Amino acid sequence: MQDNAPQLPEEDNLHEHYTFTVDKGQAPLRIDKYLMNYIESITRSKIQNAAKSEGILVNNTPVKSNYKVRPNDHIRVMFAHPTYEALLVGEDMPLDIVYEDKELLVVNKPAGLVVHPGHGNYSGTLINGLIHRFDNLPNNSSERPGLVHRIDKDTSGLLVVAKTEQAMSHLSLQFSEKTSEREYVAIVWGNVEDDEGTIEGNIGRHPKNRLQNTVYLDDEANKGKPAVTHYKVIERLGYVTLVSCKLETGRTHQIRVHMKHIGHTLFNDARYGGDAILKGTTFTKYKQFVENCFKVLPRQALHAKTLGFTHPKTNEFMRFETPIPDDMVQCIEKWRNYTKHQDL
Repeated sequence: MQDNAPQLPEEDNLHEHYTFTVDKGQAPLRIDKYLMNYIESITRSKIQNAAKSEGILVNNTPVKSNYKVRPNDHIRVMFAHPTYEALLVGEDMPLDIVYEDKELLVVNKPAGLVVHPGHGNYSGTLINGLIHRFDNLPNNSSERPGLVHRIDKDTSGLLVVAKTEQAMSHLSLQFSEKTSEREYVAIVWGNVEDDEGTIEGNIGRHPKNRLQNTVYLDDEANKGKPAVTHYKVIERLGYVTLVSCKLETGRTHQIRVHMKHIGHTLFNDARYGGDAILKGTTFTKYKQFVENCFKVLPRQALHAKTLGFTHPKTNEFMRFETPIPDDMVQCIEKWRNYTKHQDL
């Protein structure tokens, strides 16, 4: 009797890099286009080559690049080379550790340091530094040693790292159940009207710019993942505002996307358009002033200032704070001085 079951690729020669479950409301879309929206910095030819090598599986069956995805499809993307995490090498680098015990450590990450390897960043990441310094860090669900959560490359601030399996599962559960405490400080364009407020809206990949995420409104509730940000004005500085943002959820680029959604893009956030002059006058002197601010703070104005969680061993609630870094402080001071001398 002939076996008509689909032949799976020789998985010994392929390595799983990505898995996705298609949203319930997804309209039919070619899988190569779908994956372009969800895998950052990948080329269409690389996806098509993977499909030719039977490296794109839908519900465990190899598909061609013109396959149209359907709701609830389970997609696996496999390549001939191992994942970046599988090739991790420890690297000696300075780490600003603000707390450490046998279960965990809290790191103050500088702006510019990538948290984990990915396209274009194969070494020199925080994980490379962690595995050089600590043996046998537990892997998270993405095979990333020690990582409970992450912050963007050009965001500074606090991260908790698990040193044991028990700490990893305990801390990860706190983040997923929203019992951890995370407060960020940001400089945003414009004078934020309300002293405080809450931004709610599903966050998902932008349909036209795959390097951005966006907010999907009520009529598109089946897209993206729920996200909630609570903000409070700290200081009004004329054409920009210093705000505190507390995360209830932890979506990719959440604060950057939510603040742009309410009309207050983060200052000097190049990916979301904050590196242009979004508020203010047309005077040349003002343009020069803003460009000087961009030079002082050559990144998005976002700092993970406060981090709180329950210790996985002692059940004690711990809270850590780190000062706003010098580049943001200098930028804030420039705006303070500017607003003192302007009729704003």
